[in-house]
Amino acid sequence: MRNLIIILLMVLSFDTKGNEKQKECAKYWLDGSVIDIVYGGAKGGGKSFLGCSLIFGDALIYPETHYFIARKTLADLRKFTMPSVKEVMDVWGLDERYYKFNSQYSYYELNNGSKVFLLDAKHMPSDPDYTRFGSMQMTRGWIEEAGEFSQTAKNNLQASIGRWKNEEYNLEGKLLQTCNPTNNYLFNDYFLPHDKGELETHKKFIQAFPQDNKQLPKNYISNLYKILSPTQIERLIKGNWRYDDDPSKLCDFDAVNDIFTNTHVPSGVRRISADLAMGGRDRFVAGYWDGLHCNVAVDMAKSDARQIENALTVVKNSNSVGNSNIVADVDGLGNYLSAYIKNIKKFRGGQRAVKHRDFDRIKDECGFKLAEKINNRDIRISCNDSQKEQITKELINCLKQDNLNIDKKKLIKKDKMKELLSGGSPDYLDMLLMGMYFHVKQTQPLIS
Repeated sequence: MRNLIIILLMVLSFDTKGNEKQKECAKYWLDGSVIDIVYGGAKGGGKSFLGCSLIFGDALIYPETHYFIARKTLADLRKFTMPSVKEVMDVWGLDERYYKFNSQYSYYELNNGSKVFLLDAKHMPSDPDYTRFGSMQMTRGWIEEAGEFSQTAKNNLQASIGRWKNEEYNLEGKLLQTCNPTNNYLFNDYFLPHDKGELETHKKFIQAFPQDNKQLPKNYISNLYKILSPTQIERLIKGNWRYDDDPSKLCDFDAVNDIFTNTHVPSGVRRISADLAMGGRDRFVAGYWDGLHCNVAVDMAKSDARQIENALTVVKNSNSVGNSNIVADVDGLGNYLSAYIKNIKKFRGGQRAVKHRDFDRIKDECGFKLAEKINNRDIRISCNDSQKEQITKELINCLKQDNLNIDKKKLIKKDKMKELLSGGSPDYLDMLLMGMYFHVKQTQPLIS
């Protein structure tokens, strides 16, 4: 495909050289009804060349407009993205008379006054909500390797788009995201809705494979098969979004999906585990356990102490659960609750583990036990579709080991979990994790 872009006496050509997926993306880039495009899903699909062509093509067409290219680190942009910029400019026959790079402030300035900013979007503890992007005024933007981003970062970057000369040129603010398969917000917000045929009309998801890129070296794909692991082959060659090669993850992806269909899980001892919260971003979540079959019995966004007490009382009475078979976190509300529902088990995540040679904290011990039960297909969860997606997200992204080289086994820290959940709290994970308290304590068998 050749999209002709005319600048004075020059003609710029975006020749996809037979790559139909790039051609499809370019059409959506010109479609005023589409403002959010995800492109990729495998290695070698021509993501960088595409992004550079679209961003710099617009920058050259529309004088004095502003764009960003964001990646997790500026170092990666310099090492991996800037060579693609040079490649695109060389294809167009443009030398440094038409563009120059400001190394001090990390942006390209074109001869027509347009600018393309390279943005370092790594997470900063001093700026957890990425407010540093809030004052930017951009025409359009591109997030490269979006699998490395949190949803909070993506949202704040996207909020800067459509704010610089868009009305003057009648341009829609557009965001391009290029990526490989990942389990962050891209999976839930783009891949799954696309897979179900439910993606919003202003969004587009384009699955690109190495085979789509006709410019790859002859042996590129066959060499990938030789050097990549089986999981990497599924993700990076076959574009399978349901595989994860993160070595810190504790649960197999298929096993996590199976927890909602493990109908073979038998009945057993009836128990309740509750993650308490009175507001903010946290939720009050309680699970009723029949053996290792967990039903999400309570899910409330904001609750006062009396509502929590009443809700748990209803669940325990309707399912004949003894007070000593209830476990709840005791930070704050838990102490209040134990004064009214006597004999409940008080869960303190920082208390000493039972198997203290392997774990420091009981929370870590319960987390690893939860992963073991999930991988063995010993757990079943009953919940609605919205809860299912959030539980999957929390288990995949947050049930991970911190520092694989230490002697004691630990889960990643709560702050890291919240970062991976774009600021949300892993309330369902906490509830499920506390359900393992009885098992690691071995007060009685979970299954009768």
